[in-house]
Amino acid sequence: MQEIMGTHYKTGESIKVIVNKGIITDICTVPDESEYEDQWLIAPGLVDLQMNGCMGIDLNVFPIDSERVHSIVREVWKEGVTTFFPTITTNSDANIWEAMTAIAKACEEDSSTHTTVGGIHLEGPFISPENGPRGAHKLEYVCQPNWNTFERWQDASGGRIRIVTLSPEWPNATDFIRRCSESGIIVAIGHTAASPEQIRDAVSAGARMATHFGNGAHLTLPRHPNYLWEQLAQDSLWVSLIADGFHLPESFLKVVMQVKQECAILVSDAVHLSGMPPGKYFSHNRVHVVKTNEGRLHLADEPQLLAGSAQMLPWGIAHLTRKKLSSLQEAWEMASVRPSTLMNLPSRSGLQVGGPADLVLFKKERDGGISICETYKQGISRYAIEAQKDMF
Repeated sequence: MQEIMGTHYKTGESIKVIVNKGIITDICTVPDESEYEDQWLIAPGLVDLQMNGCMGIDLNVFPIDSERVHSIVREVWKEGVTTFFPTITTNSDANIWEAMTAIAKACEEDSSTHTTVGGIHLEGPFISPENGPRGAHKLEYVCQPNWNTFERWQDASGGRIRIVTLSPEWPNATDFIRRCSESGIIVAIGHTAASPEQIRDAVSAGARMATHFGNGAHLTLPRHPNYLWEQLAQDSLWVSLIADGFHLPESFLKVVMQVKQECAILVSDAVHLSGMPPGKYFSHNRVHVVKTNEGRLHLADEPQLLAGSAQMLPWGIAHLTRKKLSSLQEAWEMASVRPSTLMNLPSRSGLQVGGPADLVLFKKERDGGISICETYKQGISRYAIEAQKDMF
């Protein structure tokens, strides 16, 4: 039996969460005059459906081994992330197979890695070959969906591929989407130049999400119709958003969140330079990039072009609340309960009796930032700052 104290992130009440064998068995309100009155906020653990790396650890550099996966798991706990989906991007057949093998091996080697990796997000190579929608994905590896090739990668992963981002503009995309959907895999539309008709066909075939909506697109689009309007209009399509303050303007975030409501979620889409100090770096493909003091990552030779997201989920939550685009409670659930619901994870119950004790203690700073104090995965403290350790 274990007791975790904090202030409920929704109600503001001081609470005591009782945990037994990794499950929340009771949540008790603690009187205001108690010694726990000024504890940190307590909330469900964060769930990141799209993460390429952080703290100098890159999941898309080869060769890759299982230790790199273990290392990134230890880092995400520090950001309040209790479940994440390592994201493997467009690459050669051999490299994708190698990445799947490494992630599977890591999950088999260590139970904490196994429980923290919710699945694998395969972003590409079945995306648009066009400049703009393709983004930074290498053209030489872009190809049409191939079920036999995908099955080889899925076998190598031990069945862990749970999300596939693709473009429905390929002639055989609808059949591929249908087969993925029948296999329990979430198909996300992304890096696409698809027509509105192709978007509608993809949703009818089972596509469920739009990956980093508003990014990975042409710089200029027809006023209407276009693939952004069409995805926004599809009621059954969830959208993931990068709210780092650089990828999307506030007006765009506001409109998408109002239209999609409970189907709008946050992702970090963090690259390996997330968590690293400002400065000049080489990205994994040896491109010179700059991370500014403000946290923006751009190409050194073309400052107007972003070189990926260099921030984690707490940053995105803070951005939404600072800009008054949402309450803290809603922003937190966009990065926790909602992605869990989409992926049908046990953590979809959130901070409720009977749910897994995937919990985060955090503090909202005066400047609006989020400071992670302690992270629990299935009731086990996986990360805690020294100050919090001393409180008990």
